[in-house]
Amino acid sequence: MPELPEVETIANGLRQGGFGQPSILGRRIERAHLLWRRSLASPSPEEFERRVVNQAIEEVGRRGKFLVLRLSRDYLLFHLRMSGDLIAEPVSTAIAPHHRLIIDLDEGLRLAFNDARKFGRAWLVDDAATVLGSLGPEPLDPNLTPAAFHARLTARRRQLKPLLLDQSFLAGLGNIYSDEALFLAGLHPLALAHKLTLAQSERLLNSIRQTLQEGIRHHGASIDWVYRGGDFQNHFRVYRRTGEPCRVCGSLIQRLRLNQRSTHFCPVCQQLPSGNMSLPPGEVT
Repeated sequence: MPELPEVETIANGLRQGGFGQPSILGRRIERAHLLWRRSLASPSPEEFERRVVNQAIEEVGRRGKFLVLRLSRDYLLFHLRMSGDLIAEPVSTAIAPHHRLIIDLDEGLRLAFNDARKFGRAWLVDDAATVLGSLGPEPLDPNLTPAAFHARLTARRRQLKPLLLDQSFLAGLGNIYSDEALFLAGLHPLALAHKLTLAQSERLLNSIRQTLQEGIRHHGASIDWVYRGGDFQNHFRVYRRTGEPCRVCGSLIQRLRLNQRSTHFCPVCQQLPSGNMSLPPGEVT
């Protein structure tokens, strides 16, 4: 699933142009075609296709894992889920098999929501908070101080990995960047959030930011979904490196199943503190 760096990369490309695409900023919407009904969460297809016409794209941004297009009157939001992508292309381009929503812009440009697995969703709303209001703070927001982050952590009696995946706690992290950040911070994924010291919380926040910034610098990771050129997968420290030596200590990276998700960690660099729950037998490889 695309996480914060992948979505940020797509937003940057649409905003600034890149990867062979022009910028969509300032372009006026001439018509819209919904090709897969369930790709649109709200409003009805008829209202969407009527309401979006003649609005201009004034800003392209990101909130958590959501792409946010601010239009003249509304907000057009996309959640890419497992395989979604948003592509700017000439209207003369043949419509690809996995295009789910087509938005024709002026000057012969098309914005296409491509989603092979059909899990992605789009919303057209007059208030973005109706969709985004439940999200937690942005991890790269400088207003999220170590003290504030520590207070959020210690208020929750949860294991670190599931907590970092909770978008109402912190917006934008998924399996890849949470595993990588926990490794950098030297914290076990099953460590309990409410038992962290302020120093550990600050180290975790710094590690999250470092990992996300590295991901953005490498244009995200290109695994498991159709994506345009990220190479952060070549720099993973633990994610999908089960059985390979840790780049720090040489111990073999292990994997455990936690809430139906694979979690990767180094058993030496990320030791489970005493007083935390032990690892479930048979779930570590």
